[in-house]
Amino acid sequence: MLNRSSFVLLAAASTAFALTEFNWTSIEPSTSLNWTACYADGLDCARLLVPLDYASPNNSTTAALAITRFRSTSPSSSYRGPILLNPGGPGGSGVEFAVVYGSEIAGIVGAEYDIVGFDPRGVSFSTPTISWFLNDAERALWYPPNQNTVLPSLNETALGLPYAYARAQVQSQLAAARDADFLQYMTTDYTAQDMLTITEAFGFEKLKYWGVSYGTVLGQTFAALFPDKVERVVIDGVLPIDDWYSANLTETMLDTNQVLDAFFTSCFEAGPSVCAFHNNASSPSDIATALVDLLLSLQQKPVPAVASLTAGNAGYGVVDYSLVKNVIFQSLYQPYKEFPALAQALADLAAGNASTIYAASGPQEFTCEPGAAPVNKMFEAGASITCTDVRLNDTLADLQSYYAGMAAISEFADVWVPVRIACAGWKVHRPGQYTGPTGPTNTSAPLLVIGNLRDPVTSWPGANQTAEVLFPGAGFLTYNASGHTSFIAPSTCLDAYVGAYFRNGTLPPAGAVCQPDVQLFATNASARADGGGVSRRGVPGLTMGGMGTRKGLFSF
Repeated sequence: MLNRSSFVLLAAASTAFALTEFNWTSIEPSTSLNWTACYADGLDCARLLVPLDYASPNNSTTAALAITRFRSTSPSSSYRGPILLNPGGPGGSGVEFAVVYGSEIAGIVGAEYDIVGFDPRGVSFSTPTISWFLNDAERALWYPPNQNTVLPSLNETALGLPYAYARAQVQSQLAAARDADFLQYMTTDYTAQDMLTITEAFGFEKLKYWGVSYGTVLGQTFAALFPDKVERVVIDGVLPIDDWYSANLTETMLDTNQVLDAFFTSCFEAGPSVCAFHNNASSPSDIATALVDLLLSLQQKPVPAVASLTAGNAGYGVVDYSLVKNVIFQSLYQPYKEFPALAQALADLAAGNASTIYAASGPQEFTCEPGAAPVNKMFEAGASITCTDVRLNDTLADLQSYYAGMAAISEFADVWVPVRIACAGWKVHRPGQYTGPTGPTNTSAPLLVIGNLRDPVTSWPGANQTAEVLFPGAGFLTYNASGHTSFIAPSTCLDAYVGAYFRNGTLPPAGAVCQPDVQLFATNASARADGGGVSRRGVPGLTMGGMGTRKGLFSF
């Protein structure tokens, strides 16, 4: 794992919002927060030095965390400190998240707080940055630029899983050979300790935090390691912490098919004038059959696509089963925004025009020319953090069995199991690192857990288990919506509960359920998810990136 509107579970080609207008190297890293105006009015940036190895904090080796704050606008007498954010991944940029959504999140939680995004160690603008390759050309030769958003389906050929397994072992050896000493410190438990260091640098003792998707793993890890340092922690789109550290992601897909069913049902109800893939169907099952037929045809006959041949735009390639399966899966993250565009892309493809869906599959261009945008490293960051967190010794037979179990639950297992396959052969681990909970954790203040009723990659039962079993006393809020995390669509109800929690610790009543303020395939433009929300608003059009959405292989 945001469109309040992505390794393992969940990663944008550096996210959909590539921020290049501020030079982070102009800031000298420091052990205190020395703020510099950046990006836009109301935003400040700093680089905070933290120990690379918290087990040897007096060692001179450090990491420099990139931190951005949307400043509190309240008087100093009512200032309540920082709320830290994490948009998921692992590998998502908290800096970019705060720049894009800081003011809107402040509108929910109150002006008394700084809204703080930080890039976790090894990620994006923080240094040193995780990278397995010597340069962008080597990276692009090993995996295509859209690797962050399109994973080869294990169903596409009989060798799909064995081939992915072999590539993963190459990647594991490459990472260990080039970055082993550094990578062993790129773990969730050390990032959790970084969050405490950041909080203390602001002059506060306890954490205030809102994490989504993989950010819920980070929040749970913090709560498990520092239970007496919890003041307000919201985890939203929950992956249970024990599932993460065991790399057992099967139950994350319990609700995936329900979100796809919501596409068929809402498309049918909207009608052909709103849903382009309707085809005058007589029932939702007719639309489902049309999609199955389209996918089967692609397995037999991929189609050419030429989205653009203009200068500087490599908008051409082949649309195959893997690409379309990934695009459909991605749309399940943000159905309120993406479903209308998905329907149009599928209708165009069925009519012989593959360019629409190809253009949605992520960046296709790579160039060595001076001044070219760097290739995104989110795939490497996500894989490195995830695989260093878990300890696996999977054989090919183990993974085949794991795949069979997940495939029995969801038809999208073929593009989700590669998350675990990517850790095959991974040997980089730190002695003494946190490996998961040994039982329930009682915290100094209760967590607020938010679970969507139909979430494609972090199921509602997992969120419920986290609130009831792993963190007794936590508040639990059900969001009766389809998609990943609460950021998929605006909800006045949900914002009110979150705001009350941050302001005074009030938890939702038992059994509380919120509804979105919009509908799937809404015909009224003002009621569409792209008309408002904390990027629960989104950007019109079918995309495969963005905050809180699946951004690639490691995209929780």
